[in-house]
Amino acid sequence: MDDAASGELKIAVLLPCFNEASTIASVVQGFRSALPSARIYVYDNNSTDGTALAAMLAGAEVRRERRQGKGHVVRRMFADIEADLYIMADGDGTYAPEDADELVRTLLTERVDMVVGTRRGVHADAGRQGHAAGNRLFNLLYRQMFGSDFTDIFSGYRIFTRRFVKSFPAVSGGFEIETEMSVHASRLKLPVTELELDYGRRPEGSFSKLSTFRDGFRILRMFAMLMKETRPFAFFAVIAALFCCAGLLFSAPVLIEYFETGLVPRMPTWVFSLSLYGLGFVSFAAGVILDSVARGRNEVLRLNYINLPSLFSERQRSPVAATEGKRDAA
Repeated sequence: MDDAASGELKIAVLLPCFNEASTIASVVQGFRSALPSARIYVYDNNSTDGTALAAMLAGAEVRRERRQGKGHVVRRMFADIEADLYIMADGDGTYAPEDADELVRTLLTERVDMVVGTRRGVHADAGRQGHAAGNRLFNLLYRQMFGSDFTDIFSGYRIFTRRFVKSFPAVSGGFEIETEMSVHASRLKLPVTELELDYGRRPEGSFSKLSTFRDGFRILRMFAMLMKETRPFAFFAVIAALFCCAGLLFSAPVLIEYFETGLVPRMPTWVFSLSLYGLGFVSFAAGVILDSVARGRNEVLRLNYINLPSLFSERQRSPVAATEGKRDAA
């Protein structure tokens, strides 16, 4: 990246950390070398191994977030820090700080609001086969549910414009926060791109905080919640179809018997099947109504995003326009 362009931009490097004392110093030093003009913030999330002290000695600005979970840390960082560009990475050393320069260059040349550093070789270094299979499954599920904008929704190495950061609601509490970022970009159709980067191995003494099954269920729950909030018609239409199929399963034998004998001896089964049909109709109606509500919310979010100043419209002003602006101010 051009040094002059780097000097004009206010860049913040955001490192959420929990027990990363063995790696955080080298990560901070790496970003200081890659982006000398950037301010590096380490948000310590109740570490017990001296992470905060190691980061401070390495030259980072250290702050604390008491609520446990990466989502809480990211929400706090995005609310507190003011910058033009925000680079988010992990403190475990798996993302190379020297790639930050390429992320910045890609964002500026592509004129997008977010660049995701997709992880080359993440499946080989997932630590356990469960992590690798989960990565593939959830990325496939995401593309089916929300669109094909992203191929690695769990990457923690990203760069954002201020416009993205200040329009992102951030409701997640844990590792689902990256999924929420991706859905936010997809639902508002924001300009985004991906950049494939090498994904390193954790050094000895550093351990993953992820649990294959516990965090997998949390991510599934987040998928369901985001589907309900962003695509309620599809969400409730599936529920309505399930209720109607169950109603058909229970009502079919009763109807067959009625047409054969003219009698309905299993009245409770018939009433139960009608109740299932009723629940299916209610679910379908709820989906239709909430779809209009979701569209309204998307419009509000989009308007809020548009009202925030764009990095590119200000940076791309011609020298003549800038001169005229200074003359008018005088």
